[in-house]
Amino acid sequence: MILLYLAVAAAYLAATWLEWRHLAQAPEPASSATAIARWLPALALAGHAVLVSSVVFAGGSVDLSLANALSAVAGLIALFAWLGSRAGTLPGVAVIALPVAAVAALLPLLFANPHRMSLSDEPWAALHIAVALTAYAMLIVAGLQALLLMGFQRRLHRGVAVRGGAEMPPLLTLERFLFRLVSLGYALLTLTLLSGIVFSEELFGKPLTLTHKVVFSVLGWLVFGALLVGRYRYGWRGKVALRWILVGSVLLLLAYIGSKFVLEAILHR
Repeated sequence: MILLYLAVAAAYLAATWLEWRHLAQAPEPASSATAIARWLPALALAGHAVLVSSVVFAGGSVDLSLANALSAVAGLIALFAWLGSRAGTLPGVAVIALPVAAVAALLPLLFANPHRMSLSDEPWAALHIAVALTAYAMLIVAGLQALLLMGFQRRLHRGVAVRGGAEMPPLLTLERFLFRLVSLGYALLTLTLLSGIVFSEELFGKPLTLTHKVVFSVLGWLVFGALLVGRYRYGWRGKVALRWILVGSVLLLLAYIGSKFVLEAILHR
């Protein structure tokens, strides 16, 4: 299993280098290197999925300790970034997401700290967690894309060429896709919060309490909700909209990963 951890990390890093070359250079005719660049991330993601499954779902229970949660979320972010890169709708995000996934994939091996929850006692908890992690990953990817779009806009305003500009769709097209991603992520986040609020006792065996995780998640939900209202009612776009996306993504990072870091790494709970 250790070899699989190392192979997944190496595949992610190699895919990052190939993706960077693709962005930095002019379009080239199809070649074996191009085919490898396209599908190497898929192999890394498949291996990462095996690793996450082996540590998160084991013995009829769910283990979402900090290391496992980081690995799972980073894998989902890398998946969405790769799919967006293949579709041409998330240019550049994979260059950030893939090396982060390479590091995160190794965390369960280096920092094992089990926090298991029985699936037999809370059969719907696994579905709730899966929807939550998917929502967080989508909206964090949206934050990364917003950051890159802000960089693209600055370069264009200064008259500096954007890497991969010859293949890149217009910024308005990228922005429209970004809002579709935000809308889908927001819908999943809404489902996550509603299921957590209504069925907290059935899912986790205790009534809902106002923890840091809940507060930051609700704040993130409010920010993305206000953004979508502003977008579809008042036509928000450009820097204003991208900044709202960044703020919402940071709040969600603080909600899940930040709260777990404080509890496990600092308070040792």
